[in-house]
Amino acid sequence: SYVGLPSPMDFNGMVRHYYLRLGANVGDIRIVLADKSHREQPSHNIALRIRPDIDRIEKRYGANIKIVEMPPGPPVLSTLVAEIYGPPEASYQDIIHVANRVRGDIEKTAGVVDVDDFVEAEQGKLHYLIDHDKAALLGISSAQAAHTLQLAIEGGKIGLLHIAEERQPLAIQLSVPRAARSSEADLLALSVQTSTGQLVRLSEVGQFAHEHAGQAIYHKNLQRVAYVTGEMAGRSPVEAILDLSGVFDGRPLPDGYKAEMAGEGEWKITVDVFRDLGLAFAAAMVMIYVLLVGQTGSLGVPLIMMIAIPLTVIGIMPGFWFINLFTEPVGGYATPIYFTATAMIGMIALAGIVVRNSIILIDFIENIYRNNPDISLADAIVEAGATRLNPIFLTAASAVLGSMMIVLDPIFSGLAWSFIFGIIASTLFSLVVIPVVYFLIKE
Repeated sequence: SYVGLPSPMDFNGMVRHYYLRLGANVGDIRIVLADKSHREQPSHNIALRIRPDIDRIEKRYGANIKIVEMPPGPPVLSTLVAEIYGPPEASYQDIIHVANRVRGDIEKTAGVVDVDDFVEAEQGKLHYLIDHDKAALLGISSAQAAHTLQLAIEGGKIGLLHIAEERQPLAIQLSVPRAARSSEADLLALSVQTSTGQLVRLSEVGQFAHEHAGQAIYHKNLQRVAYVTGEMAGRSPVEAILDLSGVFDGRPLPDGYKAEMAGEGEWKITVDVFRDLGLAFAAAMVMIYVLLVGQTGSLGVPLIMMIAIPLTVIGIMPGFWFINLFTEPVGGYATPIYFTATAMIGMIALAGIVVRNSIILIDFIENIYRNNPDISLADAIVEAGATRLNPIFLTAASAVLGSMMIVLDPIFSGLAWSFIFGIIASTLFSLVVIPVVYFLIKE
Protein backbone atom coordinates (compact mmCIF):
# COMPACT_ATOMS: atom_id res chain seq x y z
CA SER A 1 0.00 0.00 0.00
CA TYR A 2 1.35 3.42 -1.00
CA VAL A 3 -0.78 6.21 0.46
CA GLY A 4 0.50 9.77 0.10
CA LEU A 5 3.74 8.46 -1.41
CA PRO A 6 4.90 8.32 -5.04
CA SER A 7 3.95 5.08 -6.79
CA PRO A 8 6.81 2.66 -7.54
CA MET A 9 8.51 3.12 -10.90
CA ASP A 10 7.14 0.17 -12.88
CA PHE A 11 5.68 -0.26 -16.38
CA ASN A 12 2.24 1.08 -15.49
CA GLY A 13 3.76 3.92 -13.49
CA MET A 14 5.85 5.11 -16.43
CA VAL A 15 3.19 4.76 -19.11
CA ARG A 16 0.23 6.07 -17.11
CA HIS A 17 2.24 8.64 -15.15
CA TYR A 18 1.31 7.13 -11.80
CA TYR A 19 4.76 7.93 -10.48
CA LEU A 20 3.84 11.63 -10.66
CA ARG A 21 0.99 11.28 -8.18
CA LEU A 22 1.80 12.61 -4.75
CA GLY A 23 -0.45 13.67 -1.93
CA ALA A 24 -2.62 12.46 0.91
CA ASN A 25 -5.62 12.07 -1.41
CA VAL A 26 -4.09 9.42 -3.69
CA GLY A 27 -2.67 5.97 -3.09
CA ASP A 28 -2.03 2.53 -4.55
CA ILE A 29 -3.03 -0.85 -3.14
CA ARG A 30 -1.09 -3.61 -4.82
CA ILE A 31 -2.36 -7.19 -4.78
CA VAL A 32 0.21 -9.89 -5.46
CA LEU A 33 -1.53 -13.06 -6.60
CA ALA A 34 -0.42 -16.57 -5.85
CA ASP A 35 1.24 -18.55 -8.60
CA LYS A 36 -1.20 -19.56 -11.33
CA SER A 37 -0.76 -23.21 -10.37
CA HIS A 38 -2.26 -22.45 -6.93
CA ARG A 39 -5.41 -20.62 -8.07
CA GLU A 40 -8.39 -21.55 -10.20
CA GLN A 41 -8.85 -18.31 -12.15
CA PRO A 42 -6.46 -16.20 -14.24
CA SER A 43 -5.63 -12.70 -13.06
CA HIS A 44 -8.02 -10.98 -15.48
CA ASN A 45 -10.98 -13.01 -14.20
CA ILE A 46 -10.04 -12.21 -10.61
CA ALA A 47 -10.04 -8.50 -11.46
CA LEU A 48 -13.50 -8.83 -13.01
CA ARG A 49 -14.80 -10.82 -10.04
CA ILE A 50 -13.83 -8.20 -7.45
CA ARG A 51 -14.95 -5.24 -9.57
CA PRO A 52 -18.61 -5.19 -8.35
CA ASP A 53 -17.44 -5.07 -4.72
CA ILE A 54 -14.95 -2.31 -5.49
CA ASP A 55 -17.67 -0.33 -7.26
CA ARG A 56 -19.86 -0.51 -4.16
CA ILE A 57 -17.01 0.76 -2.00
CA GLU A 58 -16.39 3.58 -4.46
CA LYS A 59 -20.02 4.71 -4.40
CA ARG A 60 -20.28 4.43 -0.64
CA TYR A 61 -17.34 6.71 0.10
CA GLY A 62 -17.45 8.93 -2.99
CA ALA A 63 -13.99 7.84 -4.03
CA ASN A 64 -12.48 7.39 -7.47
CA ILE A 65 -11.11 3.85 -7.67
CA LYS A 66 -9.49 2.19 -10.67
CA ILE A 67 -8.63 -1.47 -11.06
CA VAL A 68 -5.44 -1.57 -13.10
CA GLU A 69 -4.03 -4.87 -14.28
CA MET A 70 -0.37 -5.29 -14.97
CA PRO A 71 0.59 -5.85 -18.62
CA PRO A 72 0.29 -7.69 -21.05
CA GLY A 73 -1.21 -4.81 -22.92
CA PRO A 74 -0.14 -1.94 -25.11
CA PRO A 75 1.70 1.00 -23.49
CA VAL A 76 -1.14 3.53 -23.45
CA LEU A 77 -2.39 6.20 -21.09
CA SER A 78 -5.63 4.26 -20.68
CA THR A 79 -7.60 1.72 -22.70
CA LEU A 80 -10.06 4.37 -23.85
CA VAL A 81 -8.88 7.98 -24.16
CA ALA A 82 -10.82 10.92 -25.56
CA GLU A 83 -8.88 14.09 -26.31
CA ILE A 84 -11.11 17.16 -26.43
CA TYR A 85 -9.86 20.15 -28.40
CA GLY A 86 -11.51 23.54 -28.84
CA PRO A 87 -11.16 26.54 -31.12
CA PRO A 88 -8.31 29.00 -30.44
CA GLU A 89 -10.66 31.63 -29.01
CA ALA A 90 -12.25 29.24 -26.48
CA SER A 91 -11.19 29.38 -22.85
CA TYR A 92 -9.94 26.28 -21.08
CA GLN A 93 -13.11 26.29 -18.99
CA ASP A 94 -15.11 26.01 -22.21
CA ILE A 95 -13.03 22.98 -23.22
CA ILE A 96 -13.62 21.47 -19.76
CA HIS A 97 -17.36 22.02 -20.16
CA VAL A 98 -17.37 20.07 -23.43
CA ALA A 99 -15.14 17.41 -21.84
CA ASN A 100 -17.75 16.93 -19.09
CA ARG A 101 -20.35 16.24 -21.76
CA VAL A 102 -18.04 13.74 -23.46
CA ARG A 103 -17.43 12.08 -20.10
CA GLY A 104 -21.18 11.69 -19.64
CA ASP A 105 -21.46 10.02 -23.05
CA ILE A 106 -18.58 7.67 -22.24
CA GLU A 107 -20.10 6.74 -18.87
CA LYS A 108 -23.31 5.70 -20.67
CA THR A 109 -21.41 3.47 -23.13
CA ALA A 110 -21.81 -0.23 -22.39
CA GLY A 111 -18.68 -1.97 -21.15
CA VAL A 112 -16.81 1.21 -20.18
CA VAL A 113 -15.73 1.38 -16.53
CA ASP A 114 -13.42 3.51 -14.37
CA VAL A 115 -14.26 6.68 -16.28
CA ASP A 116 -12.17 9.66 -15.19
CA ASP A 117 -10.77 12.92 -16.50
CA PHE A 118 -7.69 15.05 -15.98
CA VAL A 119 -9.65 18.10 -14.85
CA GLU A 120 -8.53 19.22 -11.43
CA ALA A 121 -11.23 20.10 -8.93
CA GLU A 122 -11.32 23.68 -7.76
CA GLN A 123 -9.23 24.08 -4.64
CA GLY A 124 -8.72 26.91 -2.22
CA LYS A 125 -5.33 28.27 -1.25
CA LEU A 126 -4.20 30.18 1.82
CA HIS A 127 -1.75 32.96 1.03
CA TYR A 128 0.07 34.30 4.09
CA LEU A 129 0.48 38.05 3.80
CA ILE A 130 3.11 39.39 6.16
CA ASP A 131 3.08 42.97 7.43
CA HIS A 132 6.65 43.90 6.53
CA ASP A 133 6.74 47.05 8.67
CA LYS A 134 5.54 45.32 11.81
CA ALA A 135 7.76 42.32 11.16
CA ALA A 136 10.79 44.55 10.69
CA LEU A 137 10.10 46.32 13.99
CA LEU A 138 9.93 42.95 15.77
CA GLY A 139 13.03 41.61 14.00
CA ILE A 140 11.29 38.93 11.95
CA SER A 141 12.12 38.32 8.30
CA SER A 142 9.79 36.97 5.60
CA ALA A 143 12.06 33.95 5.23
CA GLN A 144 11.62 33.05 8.90
CA ALA A 145 7.83 33.16 8.63
CA ALA A 146 7.85 31.14 5.40
CA HIS A 147 10.22 28.55 6.89
CA THR A 148 8.04 28.15 9.97
CA LEU A 149 4.91 27.55 7.86
CA GLN A 150 6.77 25.13 5.60
CA LEU A 151 7.98 23.07 8.56
CA ALA A 152 4.49 22.99 10.02
CA ILE A 153 2.78 21.91 6.80
CA GLU A 154 5.36 19.72 5.04
CA GLY A 155 7.84 18.86 7.76
CA GLY A 156 11.56 18.93 7.17
CA LYS A 157 14.88 17.30 7.86
CA ILE A 158 16.70 19.10 10.68
CA GLY A 159 19.74 16.87 11.07
CA LEU A 160 21.31 13.43 11.04
CA LEU A 161 21.51 10.85 13.78
CA HIS A 162 24.57 8.60 13.92
CA ILE A 163 24.01 5.19 15.53
CA ALA A 164 26.84 2.73 15.89
CA GLU A 165 24.71 -0.21 14.78
CA GLU A 166 23.62 1.53 11.55
CA ARG A 167 25.79 1.69 8.44
CA GLN A 168 24.18 4.93 7.23
CA PRO A 169 23.21 8.01 9.26
CA LEU A 170 19.49 8.36 9.96
CA ALA A 171 17.65 11.53 9.02
CA ILE A 172 15.85 13.42 11.79
CA GLN A 173 12.48 14.47 10.38
CA LEU A 174 10.53 17.20 12.14
CA SER A 175 6.78 17.44 11.54
CA VAL A 176 3.79 18.91 13.31
CA PRO A 177 0.89 16.54 14.10
CA ARG A 178 -2.00 16.84 11.68
CA ALA A 179 -4.36 17.94 14.47
CA ALA A 180 -2.13 20.94 15.17
CA ARG A 181 -1.99 22.16 11.54
CA SER A 182 -5.45 21.46 10.21
CA SER A 183 -6.95 24.94 10.41
CA GLU A 184 -6.09 28.53 9.71
CA ALA A 185 -6.17 29.34 13.44
CA ASP A 186 -3.72 26.55 14.22
CA LEU A 187 -1.22 27.88 11.70
CA LEU A 188 -1.55 31.48 12.88
CA ALA A 189 -0.89 30.31 16.43
CA LEU A 190 2.61 29.16 15.48
CA SER A 191 5.43 31.24 16.90
CA VAL A 192 8.50 32.75 15.29
CA GLN A 193 11.60 33.67 17.23
CA THR A 194 12.71 37.29 16.87
CA SER A 195 16.27 38.53 16.77
CA THR A 196 16.05 39.27 20.50
CA GLY A 197 14.93 35.72 21.32
CA GLN A 198 11.27 36.51 21.92
CA LEU A 199 8.51 34.35 20.46
CA VAL A 200 5.91 36.13 18.34
CA ARG A 201 2.86 34.48 16.88
CA LEU A 202 2.35 34.61 13.14
CA SER A 203 -1.06 36.23 13.68
CA GLU A 204 0.71 39.31 15.06
CA VAL A 205 2.72 40.00 11.91
CA GLY A 206 0.38 38.82 9.15
CA GLN A 207 -2.89 37.22 8.09
CA PHE A 208 -4.06 34.63 5.60
CA ALA A 209 -5.80 35.61 2.36
CA HIS A 210 -8.11 33.09 0.70
CA GLU A 211 -7.37 32.47 -2.98
CA HIS A 212 -8.21 29.91 -5.65
CA ALA A 213 -5.48 27.52 -6.71
CA GLY A 214 -4.84 27.50 -10.44
CA GLN A 215 -5.92 24.48 -12.48
CA ALA A 216 -3.44 22.65 -14.66
CA ILE A 217 -3.83 23.28 -18.39
CA TYR A 218 -2.77 20.33 -20.53
CA HIS A 219 -1.31 20.78 -24.00
CA LYS A 220 -0.59 18.41 -26.84
CA ASN A 221 1.12 19.54 -30.03
CA LEU A 222 0.83 23.13 -28.76
CA GLN A 223 -2.97 22.81 -28.49
CA ARG A 224 -4.93 22.94 -25.27
CA VAL A 225 -6.55 19.59 -24.56
CA ALA A 226 -8.72 17.95 -21.92
CA TYR A 227 -8.44 14.19 -21.40
CA VAL A 228 -11.27 11.79 -20.54
CA THR A 229 -10.20 8.22 -19.85
CA GLY A 230 -11.89 4.89 -19.28
CA GLU A 231 -11.24 1.18 -19.08
CA MET A 232 -13.08 -1.72 -20.71
CA ALA A 233 -14.74 -4.68 -19.02
CA GLY A 234 -16.49 -7.36 -21.04
CA ARG A 235 -16.27 -5.53 -24.38
CA SER A 236 -13.64 -4.57 -26.91
CA PRO A 237 -12.47 -0.94 -27.16
CA VAL A 238 -13.41 -1.11 -30.84
CA GLU A 239 -17.08 -1.63 -29.93
CA ALA A 240 -17.01 1.30 -27.53
CA ILE A 241 -15.39 3.56 -30.16
CA LEU A 242 -18.06 2.63 -32.70
CA ASP A 243 -20.81 3.36 -30.18
CA LEU A 244 -19.31 6.73 -29.32
CA SER A 245 -18.87 7.60 -32.99
CA GLY A 246 -22.59 7.05 -33.45
CA VAL A 247 -23.34 9.25 -30.43
CA PHE A 248 -21.15 12.09 -31.71
CA ASP A 249 -22.68 11.80 -35.20
CA GLY A 250 -26.20 11.96 -33.81
CA ARG A 251 -25.45 14.74 -31.33
CA PRO A 252 -22.40 16.64 -32.58
CA LEU A 253 -20.14 18.67 -30.33
CA PRO A 254 -20.33 22.47 -30.56
CA ASP A 255 -18.73 24.10 -33.60
CA GLY A 256 -14.95 24.16 -33.40
CA TYR A 257 -14.75 21.38 -30.81
CA LYS A 258 -13.71 17.81 -31.50
CA ALA A 259 -13.17 14.63 -29.52
CA GLU A 260 -10.19 12.70 -30.84
CA MET A 261 -10.35 9.00 -29.88
CA ALA A 262 -7.23 7.86 -31.76
CA GLY A 263 -4.70 9.62 -29.59
CA GLU A 264 -3.25 8.17 -26.41
CA GLY A 265 -5.58 5.17 -26.07
CA GLU A 266 -5.67 1.60 -27.27
CA TRP A 267 -7.65 2.55 -30.40
CA LYS A 268 -4.58 4.30 -31.82
CA ILE A 269 -2.45 1.21 -31.23
CA THR A 270 -5.15 -1.02 -32.74
CA VAL A 271 -5.48 1.06 -35.91
CA ASP A 272 -1.72 1.34 -36.43
CA VAL A 273 -0.98 -2.32 -35.73
CA PHE A 274 -3.74 -3.74 -37.92
CA ARG A 275 -2.89 -1.30 -40.71
CA ASP A 276 0.76 -2.37 -40.66
CA LEU A 277 -0.14 -6.06 -40.37
CA GLY A 278 -2.59 -5.69 -43.26
CA LEU A 279 0.18 -4.25 -45.42
CA ALA A 280 2.45 -7.09 -44.31
CA PHE A 281 -0.26 -9.61 -45.24
CA ALA A 282 -0.59 -8.08 -48.70
CA ALA A 283 3.19 -8.13 -49.16
CA ALA A 284 3.29 -11.78 -48.08
CA MET A 285 0.60 -12.66 -50.64
CA VAL A 286 2.57 -10.97 -53.41
CA MET A 287 5.81 -12.74 -52.45
CA ILE A 288 4.06 -16.11 -52.24
CA TYR A 289 2.58 -15.56 -55.69
CA VAL A 290 5.98 -14.61 -57.13
CA LEU A 291 7.58 -17.74 -55.66
CA LEU A 292 4.80 -19.98 -56.97
CA VAL A 293 5.06 -18.47 -60.45
CA GLY A 294 8.77 -19.19 -60.41
CA GLN A 295 8.15 -22.76 -59.26
CA THR A 296 5.26 -23.66 -61.57
CA GLY A 297 6.09 -21.50 -64.59
CA SER A 298 2.43 -20.54 -64.82
CA LEU A 299 0.47 -17.41 -63.99
CA GLY A 300 -2.85 -19.17 -63.32
CA VAL A 301 -1.94 -22.27 -61.31
CA PRO A 302 -0.45 -20.23 -58.42
CA LEU A 303 -3.80 -18.46 -58.07
CA ILE A 304 -5.51 -21.84 -57.66
CA MET A 305 -2.96 -22.85 -55.03
CA MET A 306 -3.49 -19.60 -53.16
CA ILE A 307 -7.24 -20.22 -52.79
CA ALA A 308 -6.31 -21.94 -49.53
CA ILE A 309 -5.35 -18.56 -48.02
CA PRO A 310 -8.82 -16.95 -48.01
CA LEU A 311 -10.19 -20.28 -46.81
CA THR A 312 -8.26 -19.75 -43.57
CA VAL A 313 -10.13 -16.46 -43.03
CA ILE A 314 -13.42 -18.34 -43.47
CA GLY A 315 -12.38 -20.48 -40.54
CA ILE A 316 -10.76 -17.85 -38.32
CA MET A 317 -13.50 -15.22 -38.12
CA PRO A 318 -16.43 -17.59 -37.43
CA GLY A 319 -14.09 -19.56 -35.17
CA PHE A 320 -13.64 -16.66 -32.78
CA TRP A 321 -17.41 -16.12 -32.78
CA PHE A 322 -17.96 -19.82 -32.08
CA ILE A 323 -15.49 -20.08 -29.19
CA ASN A 324 -17.03 -17.02 -27.53
CA LEU A 325 -20.36 -18.82 -27.35
CA PHE A 326 -18.85 -20.97 -24.60
CA THR A 327 -17.14 -18.29 -22.49
CA GLU A 328 -18.78 -17.66 -19.13
CA PRO A 329 -19.20 -14.18 -17.60
CA VAL A 330 -17.27 -13.32 -14.45
CA GLY A 331 -18.65 -10.79 -11.99
CA GLY A 332 -21.38 -9.92 -14.47
CA TYR A 333 -18.87 -9.11 -17.23
CA ALA A 334 -18.33 -11.12 -20.38
CA THR A 335 -14.91 -12.68 -20.98
CA PRO A 336 -14.63 -12.86 -24.77
CA ILE A 337 -11.55 -13.96 -26.68
CA TYR A 338 -10.63 -11.16 -29.07
CA PHE A 339 -9.12 -11.21 -32.53
CA THR A 340 -5.91 -9.47 -31.46
CA ALA A 341 -2.72 -8.46 -33.23
CA THR A 342 -1.19 -11.84 -32.45
CA ALA A 343 -4.21 -13.47 -34.11
CA MET A 344 -3.50 -11.38 -37.18
CA ILE A 345 0.12 -12.52 -37.08
CA GLY A 346 -1.12 -16.11 -36.93
CA MET A 347 -3.31 -15.53 -39.99
CA ILE A 348 -0.31 -14.14 -41.90
CA ALA A 349 1.82 -17.12 -40.89
CA LEU A 350 -0.92 -19.50 -42.01
CA ALA A 351 -0.71 -18.10 -45.54
CA GLY A 352 2.57 -19.88 -46.11
CA ILE A 353 1.57 -23.04 -44.23
CA VAL A 354 -1.72 -23.78 -46.00
CA VAL A 355 -0.34 -23.05 -49.47
CA ARG A 356 2.05 -25.94 -48.96
CA ASN A 357 -0.86 -28.41 -48.97
CA SER A 358 -2.17 -26.90 -52.20
CA ILE A 359 1.25 -27.13 -53.84
CA ILE A 360 1.66 -30.80 -52.95
CA LEU A 361 -1.92 -31.67 -53.91
CA ILE A 362 -1.76 -30.03 -57.34
CA ASP A 363 1.72 -31.43 -57.92
CA PHE A 364 0.39 -34.95 -57.26
CA ILE A 365 -2.53 -34.35 -59.63
CA GLU A 366 -0.24 -33.19 -62.46
CA ASN A 367 2.25 -36.03 -61.94
CA ILE A 368 -0.48 -38.68 -62.02
CA TYR A 369 -2.20 -37.10 -65.01
CA ARG A 370 1.08 -36.63 -66.90
CA ASN A 371 2.52 -40.10 -66.21
CA ASN A 372 -0.73 -42.01 -66.94
CA PRO A 373 -2.06 -41.07 -70.40
CA ASP A 374 -5.06 -43.39 -70.04
CA ILE A 375 -6.37 -41.77 -66.86
CA SER A 376 -8.82 -38.89 -66.93
CA LEU A 377 -8.25 -35.62 -65.11
CA ALA A 378 -11.14 -36.36 -62.73
CA ASP A 379 -9.66 -39.76 -61.82
CA ALA A 380 -6.24 -38.19 -61.32
CA ILE A 381 -7.76 -35.64 -58.94
CA VAL A 382 -9.52 -38.38 -56.97
CA GLU A 383 -6.41 -40.51 -56.75
CA ALA A 384 -4.22 -37.58 -55.70
CA GLY A 385 -6.73 -36.58 -53.03
CA ALA A 386 -6.87 -40.11 -51.65
CA THR A 387 -3.06 -40.33 -51.63
CA ARG A 388 -2.54 -37.01 -49.84
CA LEU A 389 -5.50 -37.28 -47.47
CA ASN A 390 -3.67 -38.88 -44.56
CA PRO A 391 -0.50 -36.72 -44.77
CA ILE A 392 -2.58 -33.54 -44.96
CA PHE A 393 -4.72 -34.55 -41.98
CA LEU A 394 -1.68 -35.59 -39.94
CA THR A 395 0.10 -32.31 -40.71
CA ALA A 396 -2.99 -30.34 -39.72
CA ALA A 397 -3.46 -32.37 -36.53
CA SER A 398 0.14 -31.82 -35.43
CA ALA A 399 -0.17 -28.06 -35.99
CA VAL A 400 -3.49 -27.91 -34.09
CA LEU A 401 -2.17 -29.94 -31.14
CA GLY A 402 0.96 -27.80 -30.99
CA SER A 403 -1.16 -24.65 -30.89
CA MET A 404 -3.29 -26.02 -28.03
CA MET A 405 -0.31 -25.54 -25.74
CA ILE A 406 -0.58 -21.74 -25.86
CA VAL A 407 -4.35 -21.12 -25.94
CA LEU A 408 -4.28 -20.03 -22.28
CA ASP A 409 -1.43 -17.56 -22.74
CA PRO A 410 -2.75 -13.99 -22.28
CA ILE A 411 -0.70 -12.64 -25.20
CA PHE A 412 -0.49 -15.48 -27.72
CA SER A 413 -3.92 -17.06 -27.25
CA GLY A 414 -5.18 -15.17 -30.31
CA LEU A 415 -2.35 -16.60 -32.41
CA ALA A 416 -3.15 -20.11 -31.17
CA TRP A 417 -6.86 -19.86 -32.00
CA SER A 418 -6.03 -18.43 -35.44
CA PHE A 419 -3.84 -21.44 -36.13
CA ILE A 420 -6.44 -23.89 -34.88
CA PHE A 421 -9.48 -22.53 -36.70
CA GLY A 422 -7.56 -21.50 -39.82
CA ILE A 423 -5.84 -24.84 -40.28
CA ILE A 424 -9.01 -26.85 -39.66
CA ALA A 425 -11.09 -24.82 -42.12
CA SER A 426 -8.37 -24.60 -44.76
CA THR A 427 -7.64 -28.34 -44.56
CA LEU A 428 -11.28 -29.34 -44.93
CA PHE A 429 -12.09 -26.85 -47.68
CA SER A 430 -8.84 -27.17 -49.64
CA LEU A 431 -9.37 -30.91 -50.17
CA VAL A 432 -12.59 -30.07 -51.99
CA VAL A 433 -12.40 -26.52 -53.30
CA ILE A 434 -8.90 -26.57 -54.81
CA PRO A 435 -9.38 -29.83 -56.78
CA VAL A 436 -12.79 -28.63 -58.05
CA VAL A 437 -11.43 -25.26 -59.18
CA TYR A 438 -8.41 -26.93 -60.80
CA PHE A 439 -10.73 -29.33 -62.65
CA LEU A 440 -13.03 -26.53 -63.87
CA ILE A 441 -10.09 -24.53 -65.22
CA LYS A 442 -8.10 -27.37 -66.75
CA GLU A 443 -10.99 -29.44 -68.13
